[in-house]
Amino acid sequence: MMTRILFFTVLLLIIDFLAFQAVRQLLTTSGKSAKAIVYIVYWAIPLITLIYLAGFTTGWSENLPKGIQVTIRTMIFIMYFAKLLIASIILIDDLRRLLFGALNMGFDDWKLSTERSRWMSYGALILGALPILSLTYGMARNQYRYQVLKTKVPIKDLHPDLEGFKIVQISDIHSGSFLLREPVERSIEMINAEKPDIVFFTGDLVNSLAKEMEPFVEMFKKIEAPLGVYSILGNHDYGDYHQWPNQEDKKQNFEDLKNMHKQLGWDLLLNEHRKIQVGSTHFNVIGVENYSASPRFPKYGDLTKATEGMQKDTFNVLLSHDPSHWEAQVAPAYPEIDLTLSGHTHGFQFGVEIPGFMKWSPIQYVYPQWAGLYEKATQYLYVNRGLGYLGYPGRVGILPEITLLTLEQS
Repeated sequence: MMTRILFFTVLLLIIDFLAFQAVRQLLTTSGKSAKAIVYIVYWAIPLITLIYLAGFTTGWSENLPKGIQVTIRTMIFIMYFAKLLIASIILIDDLRRLLFGALNMGFDDWKLSTERSRWMSYGALILGALPILSLTYGMARNQYRYQVLKTKVPIKDLHPDLEGFKIVQISDIHSGSFLLREPVERSIEMINAEKPDIVFFTGDLVNSLAKEMEPFVEMFKKIEAPLGVYSILGNHDYGDYHQWPNQEDKKQNFEDLKNMHKQLGWDLLLNEHRKIQVGSTHFNVIGVENYSASPRFPKYGDLTKATEGMQKDTFNVLLSHDPSHWEAQVAPAYPEIDLTLSGHTHGFQFGVEIPGFMKWSPIQYVYPQWAGLYEKATQYLYVNRGLGYLGYPGRVGILPEITLLTLEQS
């Protein structure tokens, strides 16, 4: 552990030193007072980082309030991400200077400049400022900036009694990440304001521990729909990312997590389906445990088991946390499933969305279906962008989502 901490500290100081060269270049013509202030602020960041690392290794930093811990860690990440971008440009400039110095050897009357490039330093600082501004804004402004996204889903041979049927989907609550209660309660009010016929939750109630949801049970119990709330598990709900002292504790946490759904009044579907009566017709809600096409995630889902004995010649909706399940198994082998609802990606919590013009996020290079509605033949997949957040406590360009889906005849 100490060797890794030492290596990490040396790496950060190298980044600090390189990025500092751009700061020095910017302040070339500034007065002594201005330089002193900027230098003190600049080097305070690595000092705070080293103090936090020391606190992390000794354990005392874990005694800090959760909000302070998250803020410190996030700001350290943002600052060093920005410094890394600056340092990369400065390193390129240093390599240029080294190359030009080598080419100058043996020439007296013609020299390439080996001075540090002012425009590259300025460019590096501008590049570094972008993540500082955007990620800080995303943390301060967008954590709880919920949006209701409304989409009509055309279903072939939809029964007239299901025309205009309203589904609200939420996903990826990640209750262990929440720092505030009041803004989260606003999301419940927004859900109920849509007056959905039914509500679906598509996994990741917690980060790892069932107890993370305890402060929010009474809040999420207020979600109302005439036909109830149905839920499934996500990859984080199994406790696989926590270091357990023994398997018994992990199993107990999983039982507590399942019991948490009961406390919420949600019908948790574990590789099973429910027949929902609507007027003179019915439809099926199928819920599978987490199933991913990626080998990085265990495959707990069993769609064969979940659809066993199910009447197929009606509207069928599948709740499956990971959208990669759709192309891997659902679309090619289960044509009777009209609509699949997923989450998991969070839209990477970072991207650019301009309705009708542009939709981009780095996550699309991992998940082809990462946010919104997708169609293949007569089947649809909707990927929710998530209600909560994980890791980075904010969002940039991809806001937390409450989905309202309205069924219509195609």
